[in-house]
This record gives sequence, C-alpha cells and structure tokens, in this order.
Amino acid sequence: MNTLTAVKQHAADVSRSANGFTVAPSRQSPRMLELTFSAQVTKKFLQQVEQWPVQALEYKSFLRFKVGKILDDLCGNQLQPLLLNTLLNRSEGALLIGAEGIDNVAQADEMVKLATAVAHLIGRSNFDAMSGQYYARFVVKNVDSSDSYLRQPHRVLELHNDGTYVEEVTDYVLMMKIDEQNMQGGNSLLLHLDDWEHLQRYFTHPLARRAMRWAAPPSKNVSHDVFHPVFDVDAQGRPVMRYIDQFVQPKDFEEGVWLSDLSDALENSKNILSVPVPVGKFLLINNLFWLHGRDRFTPHPDLRRELMRQRGYFAYSTPHYQTHQ
Repeated sequence: MNTLTAVKQHAADVSRSANGFTVAPSRQSPRMLELTFSAQVTKKFLQQVEQWPVQALEYKSFLRFKVGKILDDLCGNQLQPLLLNTLLNRSEGALLIGAEGIDNVAQADEMVKLATAVAHLIGRSNFDAMSGQYYARFVVKNVDSSDSYLRQPHRVLELHNDGTYVEEVTDYVLMMKIDEQNMQGGNSLLLHLDDWEHLQRYFTHPLARRAMRWAAPPSKNVSHDVFHPVFDVDAQGRPVMRYIDQFVQPKDFEEGVWLSDLSDALENSKNILSVPVPVGKFLLINNLFWLHGRDRFTPHPDLRRELMRQRGYFAYSTPHYQTHQ
C-alpha cells in the first residue's frame, strides 16, 4: 500500500463523533481533518470562561492553559490527544476547526478564547512582535499600503512557512477568520511538503542546507536578522522547511537564482489545496511540513476581512503521540 492510499484509508476510518465534537476528513484532502465542537460544548465552554476577558489571557499566560483544560474536560479528555496525534502525524498535520454557535464578528473575543484553548492543548503560542501579544489580529481592506503582502488583497500571497525571521521554534500556525464583508475569493492555499512534485530536486540541491539571511520588514517589529537554511530534517530524517520569499535575502547570484526557481516550483505545483475558511473557523497546521498562502480577492470598495493568528511550539509529555508516521 503506497503512502497516499494509506492516508485515504486512515481518513475513511477517522470519521466519527467523540465527546463534544465531530471529526471527519475534509473535502479538499484526506490529509486534513474537519473538527466541529457541538453547540452544547460551545455554550458550556463560553459560560465557564466568561469570567476571564481576553485581556486576562494576555496578562496571565497560565490562564491560556486553564481555558484549554476546560475545553478538553468538556470533550471527555479526548480532544488533546486527537489534536496532537493529528498534528504530529506526517501523513496529516492539518485541521479545519469550528464551533457550532460561533460564526459572527460580534463574537470576536469568544473566537480568541476558543482558539487560545485549542492552541494551548498542543503547546504554547509565541510572542507576536507585530501585535505585542501572544496572538495578532489584523484587517485586510480593498486599499492597503502595508510593507507586507499579508494585507494586500489583490495579489496571491505565495506559499510559505511562518516564523522564518525569528529565532523561536514555530511548530504550528493557527489562522482564524473573524470577519468577512463584501468578499469573493481569498481562499487559503495549502501544500503538504510530501505532495510537492519537486521536493527531492530542491531538498537534495547543494544550497538546500546553506544558511541564508532572513530579514523582516518594519511592520513585523523585529529588528535583527536570523540565519538558517531553507531545508532541514525532522527526527526521522524527513524534509522540513522554513521558507518565505519576501524575507529571504540571497547573498549572491547563485542563491538568488535558486530561490527564484524554488518559488516558481512551489507556486506551480498541481497539488495546492484551495480551502475556504468560514467566519468563526480556523486552520491549524504543522508549520514544518505544510506551506500556506492565500488566493487573491475580487476587488470591492468595501472589502473587509479580519483574521487572527497564533503560532508557536509543541509541548507535550506523553510519549505515545505518533511522531513516527
């Protein structure tokens, strides 16, 4: 049985209901699961965390783990192992998560609390220098003068990994849709590294392991450069990636041409997934073997999209999670 066949078979076996949530393979790929919290769990969770405003989660980092425990307890303690097993499983590593009853921008604080709970069941979200908090909320409008493609709506945001310009480990990325008005297009774009047709060509290239310079634009509020290669390997020797086209700074002709060719090979992959993310839902992906981006929007003078991001590192003590798959 080849790898993709095994993934499809596992996805077929995954569809089920658990305590407080349902989980099933996504329409876009058997590598990605869709997880939905029931209306009852959503209501109970919001009631139990109502005593803490988002500011309390910002000021007291241990509360982020407390709200995670509340959510996991409401799910019969089945949620945390499912999240970790999925994200650490090389053949999957991605979820689209939502909660019945959370689907409106008026519930933005509740969205932050839910996403925070999920993220802190798998690890901890890093400090986000762009926002000055452990998460960032930002708006995309029809006209923007940002120094990053992140906020520019009328062009494709190319495939990349997060955390390329910081020294902290960035194992996961969480991207939540808080609001969307007058919007057409703009689907999330995803590519699993093992589905990239040109992986071996670039992974085995002499420049794959050369440390390169990565520098962020002023809006990121990171003033120092970092140095690391585009490719590395995980504990099992499999390729992982830390790459974004806008922030890598080639030192010479050889690096510049190779990086340009690599970028074209990524953007022209036939295995890129186009994933719509409704308001109130979020993508949670393993950042080391999934690349992500965003398709362009259809112009509209009143276009508005608000997103929330968390990204950080895995932290778990139970040894049985499926890091070998």
